[in-house]
Amino acid sequence: MNKQLVRLLNLIMAGLIAGTLFGIWIGYNPQNLSPQAYVEQQQNAINALNTLMPILGLITIILTLTSATLHKSNATIFGAFLGAAGLFIVSGLVTRFGNQPINSIVMTWNKAEVPTTWVELRDKWWFFHTIRTATALGAFCLICWVNIFKLTAFQN
Repeated sequence: MNKQLVRLLNLIMAGLIAGTLFGIWIGYNPQNLSPQAYVEQQQNAINALNTLMPILGLITIILTLTSATLHKSNATIFGAFLGAAGLFIVSGLVTRFGNQPINSIVMTWNKAEVPTTWVELRDKWWFFHTIRTATALGAFCLICWVNIFKLTAFQN
């Protein structure tokens, strides 16, 4: 597989991950939802994304590490790709150990009888989501920066 194809796939996957998390952050802030609406929204999103996103995240990490390896002769490019991979790894760890345990709890709830602790868990989930969104966006920005500014200069 050539470098350009790996970089293209890396950009696409990183954009999908960062874009999905950013879209959730912008469009699905649960702050003003009723308990019933929150449970319904979260359960729907968990069902739709809980399997897909970790798979896409793993593929993105592998592609980012592959991009780093393919450019190990240039310390700046190599370091930027490694930094992006590290940020995606942080995002994945926050998801796995922060968001997903809360998702598991929310999936057991009945929207007609939401526990009194729902606001605390909602806010905790949102805190973790904000962290993973920021790290994924940072990773995506690094990948874009390398591809637009560094690799263009490196190839000329």
